[in-house]
Amino acid sequence: MRDITFAKGHGTRNDFVVYTDHSGLLDLDPVEVRFLCDRRGGIGADGMLRAVRAKHILGWDGDPAIWFMDYRNADGSVAEMCGNGVRVFVRYLYECGLVNERSMSIGTRAGLRRAELLPDDRVRVEMGPVRVEPGRLAPTVPITVAEGTPWSRTWQAQPVDVGNPHAVSFTDDIGTLDLTHQPVWPIGEFPDGVNAEFVRVHDAGHVGMRVHERGVGETESCGTGTVAVAAATLSRLGVQVGPQEHMVRVDVPGGTVEVGLSRATPQAPVLATLTGPAQLVYNGTIVIPDLS
Repeated sequence: MRDITFAKGHGTRNDFVVYTDHSGLLDLDPVEVRFLCDRRGGIGADGMLRAVRAKHILGWDGDPAIWFMDYRNADGSVAEMCGNGVRVFVRYLYECGLVNERSMSIGTRAGLRRAELLPDDRVRVEMGPVRVEPGRLAPTVPITVAEGTPWSRTWQAQPVDVGNPHAVSFTDDIGTLDLTHQPVWPIGEFPDGVNAEFVRVHDAGHVGMRVHERGVGETESCGTGTVAVAAATLSRLGVQVGPQEHMVRVDVPGGTVEVGLSRATPQAPVLATLTGPAQLVYNGTIVIPDLS
């Protein structure tokens, strides 16, 4: 058995267990992650964030001294990036005194991310490039929810890359969808799984969204998903993104975030920012039993 000291936090009710691993020796295995994220037998969370110096991450070739957000889904699988998680991670680093500045760089498996704690206590994160997937044999992929039931429905989903994979479907009726089970898609598509977003468009500056996250299930928010949805919506509406940031309000069951999209030139990649709340709820220590 071993114990870890942790914090519990959330960003628009997408919740995480966060802990510090100063020496790089507390890399938990998938079984331990599932135990911690279990809502009845453990702490309970949509995912787990390990704060570790980047030098301890195999394959990282950037600044070895920065803090790296080692993110795991609730099922123990590794994910490249988490937009709500990185805001909670930034809040954790600052409130625990691990960083002293309100602006900082964070290492992730999707690359370096710049973040800032704003005066209103929201967190703004530079999310990097977002790509409404070009060059595919088929521009959209059929996504089915509640397969095999009388209320099964299928949409043509738009693939989007935000450093991790997304499939965005548009519908006016997001409130009645059954997302208790993973949506399904054709064999060969999304071999590493996908975050499936379902969107109601109000206008080019305002959308509503629900999401089924890979390795987790339906969550009340998904940060990278809100970025994917904003980009897919502007593409669908034919809005050309330019140097001036185009802001999109995204309503999720857990609250509201703002996504900013811009590009320096028509040939340059679209870059995204994500701004929203991040809160730490409590701190504690938990004993991880022998789960072998």
